[in-house]
This record gives sequence, structure tokens and C-alpha cells, in this order.
Amino acid sequence: MLYTLYTSFRSSSSYRVRIALNIKEIPYEPVFVSLVEGEQSRASYLSKNPQGLVPTLEVDGVALTQSAAIIEYLEQNHPTPPLLPDDAVARARVRALVNLVACDIQPLNNLQVLKYLKKDLGLGQDQIDAWYDHWILRGFTALEHLVEIYGSERHCFGDSLTMADVYLVPQLWNARRFKTSLVGLPNLVRIDAALNEMDAFRNAAPENQQDAL
Repeated sequence: MLYTLYTSFRSSSSYRVRIALNIKEIPYEPVFVSLVEGEQSRASYLSKNPQGLVPTLEVDGVALTQSAAIIEYLEQNHPTPPLLPDDAVARARVRALVNLVACDIQPLNNLQVLKYLKKDLGLGQDQIDAWYDHWILRGFTALEHLVEIYGSERHCFGDSLTMADVYLVPQLWNARRFKTSLVGLPNLVRIDAALNEMDAFRNAAPENQQDAL
């Protein structure tokens, strides 16, 4: 199969998919989409992803969108190494951790939301930063508590890699980019550091992408 990933280096959603592809050792061809230059809104890209978002993964020319759907596709078609536990309850709990990041944190502080706050609502940078900190810390506080219950020294759930780890690292990178204090989140910070020792995570990092500015 030929995998082509339409990606942008700072996109946390793209970052997740890069990590998953690396973990499963799936070769792919990256195509870089500049969000700053608005390439995601051009007709050539919208024909692949009508939402005008990254990432898009083309599999033999068939376009898949939304990072969660893409990673679930990879899990089903490349089950080794697994990113979901075998037990149904455990799988549900991992997906709950994933959704906490993907649904409750990231959408509220992505680029299009921050631009709307600044350009359309006229908020100042201090107000935007306060908005960002409020939502990300509210979500991270809940995630920290759940990881305390279900996680381990190096992972968000149990003793092996799961999708929850794949989602954690990009969101922490994003938080640091916006200078959000991570005090009070020792489990998340420790696990993030452990995961970033792995090539699959390190090679997917924004600063290691060819389109990094």
C-alpha cells in the first residue's frame, strides 16, 4: 500500500498520526501543507479534505480524514504493535483518555479558534492566552487524575503503549509552545519525557519535520 500523509509540522492532529505511523513502522510520503499560507483552503486540497484541515492520509489514493479515524484505521489494518488493549473495558478507558484530549482540549485551542478570538472578536493576546490556559489546564487536570488511576511510570494506561500516549505528547508540546505552566501535572510530564525517549515519538516531533520553520 502507498501511504501519503498531508501534514503540517505544528498541527497536533498531524503529530498524532505521524507518531502512530512510526510506532507501526509504516512508511509514508509526507506532503507538507502550510497553514500559515492557507494551503489547507485551496481547491486542490479541499478536493481531498472538504473541511480544510490536516491531516489527511491517502491510502492507495483513497483519502482518510480526522486523526482519530485515521489512527483507528491503522490499528485495524496494522494491529502490531497494538495501540488498544484486548479487554473491552480497558479499550473503552483508553478511548476515554483519547477523547478527553481530542474532543475536550485540542478543538478549543487550535489555530482556527485562536484566529477567530483575535481577528473576529478582537481579543488581545493576554485574553487569548488566558482562554488557552483555562481550557487546556481544565482538561489536563482531569487527565492527570485519570492517569494517576490507570497509568504507570511510562504510560497513560497500563504498562504498554496505547493511543492515549499518542495523544498526550502532541498536546503537551502544544502547551509548552504557548508557555502554559505544567506545574501540578507530574504524571503527564513524567510520561511525556519517557515517551520522547522513543524514536517513534522523537522523529514525529514538529521540530524534526522538513517543513519546520
